Amino acid sequence: MTHIIGISAFYHDSAACLVTDGKIIAAAQEERFTRKKHDANFPSNAIRYCLKAGGITSDDIDFAVFYDKPFVKFWRLIETYIGFAPRGLKSFIEAAPLWVKQKLWIKELIRKEIGGRARVLFPEHHASHAASAFYPSPFQKAAILTIDGVGEWATASYGIGEGNKIRLLAEMEFPHSLGLFYSAFTFFTGFKVNSGEYKMMGLAPYGEAKFKDIILKEIIDLKEDGSLQMNMDFFDYCAGLKMTNEHFDKLFGGPPRKPETKMTQREMDIARSAQEVTEEIIMRMARHLHKETGAKNLCLAGGVALNCVGNGRLLKDGPFDDIWIQPAAGDAGGALGAALLAWHQHLGHPRHADNIHDFQQGSLLGPEFSDAAIKDFLKRENIPYTELDDASLIQIASDLLANEKVIGWFQGRMEFGPRALGNRSIIGDARSSQMQSLMNLKIKFRESFRPFAPSVLEEKVSDYFELEHPSPYMLLVAQVKKSLLCELSEEEKRLSGFDKLRTIRSSIPAITHVDNSARLQTVHKDVNPRYHALIKAFEEKTGCAVIINTSFNVRGEPIVCAPEEAYRCFMRTRMDYLFLGNIMLDKKEQPQIEQDEDWQKEYELD
Repeated sequence: MTHIIGISAFYHDSAACLVTDGKIIAAAQEERFTRKKHDANFPSNAIRYCLKAGGITSDDIDFAVFYDKPFVKFWRLIETYIGFAPRGLKSFIEAAPLWVKQKLWIKELIRKEIGGRARVLFPEHHASHAASAFYPSPFQKAAILTIDGVGEWATASYGIGEGNKIRLLAEMEFPHSLGLFYSAFTFFTGFKVNSGEYKMMGLAPYGEAKFKDIILKEIIDLKEDGSLQMNMDFFDYCAGLKMTNEHFDKLFGGPPRKPETKMTQREMDIARSAQEVTEEIIMRMARHLHKETGAKNLCLAGGVALNCVGNGRLLKDGPFDDIWIQPAAGDAGGALGAALLAWHQHLGHPRHADNIHDFQQGSLLGPEFSDAAIKDFLKRENIPYTELDDASLIQIASDLLANEKVIGWFQGRMEFGPRALGNRSIIGDARSSQMQSLMNLKIKFRESFRPFAPSVLEEKVSDYFELEHPSPYMLLVAQVKKSLLCELSEEEKRLSGFDKLRTIRSSIPAITHVDNSARLQTVHKDVNPRYHALIKAFEEKTGCAVIINTSFNVRGEPIVCAPEEAYRCFMRTRMDYLFLGNIMLDKKEQPQIEQDEDWQKEYELD
């Protein structure tokens, strides 16, 4: 057997993956173990988990594959600072020590962590992204598009995958980057770069694209093939410690919004404008790629591939018959791509896809906990619980959902990637008009404007959404079916900004965004049978095959991994019930816990 460990680290969302004889055995982000969101440190805990899941030791590893080329990236850093000298001196002084002490010694660090037997490989960053997109996909042949902030030099690339081979045909280079363009606007609207981009995407429907023409005239020079040049007079990320500068401020009527301050119509309009420009760039790239390759199918990866609004438009209006998006599209997925690249491209092993089923296994690749392990924890902490058989579990949980109770749902293997897909989820009744505000403010402790995602039975998706395509990884946005929408009054139609939240827009209002869209997950009975059975039972009771699915965490924390974290989150929020495997916990039966003095500040409401 050939065991390959893939590793990504040191920028954001460090992760590890184990591939054995071409099969993905395990994958997880380091943040889930350290409880530090977007943890960028070397993924020692994730590696240990992968070895345990594979039943091997570090001595069994044949290849350790790091997801990019550190020396090339460091040279780009030096060239950039020289090019902007002396303006970039402060930034370089801050960055250099970490490179000298750690990032340039990755091979030695890997050998220290996993022993000296494994051969260490360093593919290029966008090759790892491309591999993560193509090799787990269902396609035997497909075009490949990767878009992110920056790897070594590349910020986007395209190519073709066929069988076990990937060929990258062209790339766009730093500092011109769609990912950094989007992150600059994320920063300017008051969100955190590399974690708040999806917030800006959720904010966009509240605004109008008033700044779109300004962006296309002043900020970027967009070509027909989707390539772009950014006017660096407005950006500071090459030489400074911020994304944008004072020229950017003047163009958009003032300085960036400070985090946690009041959102204004300006931020909403900027978000909408940046989103529409981003979608146009993605569409142009896709059309050019289709023309160049003639491929019928498209695979996507890189952080920009998490823009599910753009993905939905690409599927609906783009030139490809079908698309597949890597669920861990950002840097975490680079670990998976690097390992698969070594197996197929470096070692030359064949790959056979049926154009229907992917190899991602529902992205349920993380740790799981037996009922025995869960009970050991509960007994140790004197926590009251009820144990259920499979049938009772589904019936009781679906009854609770139908009665508008909010449930923590902790089952099986943890998801790999940023989305909870029914194993580490908080779930609720999508029919409830109060559920969105309740879950945002009292459970998730997050911004009230943010929509929740629906999980829907895959076989019923077209009954509720304008979509005839599976969306198993919550990476597509589609419109709610017109027949389910409510007629708005003239006064409601005139509402703007966050006032739009006051309207009931459909018969499933808790998951219907203000533009009547939803970022949906389709649930297949073979991929996640327990979650499918729960939604099916809920449908039998209510006539509705849609529930709310949001990640099992609170604002500022990673998704829970272990039962202890699930219980802590359950007790510090207003969830009503917690299901840990076949074990049910009722909030009313739980002992009062002593709260840390600062916990309310930690979970401060917006």
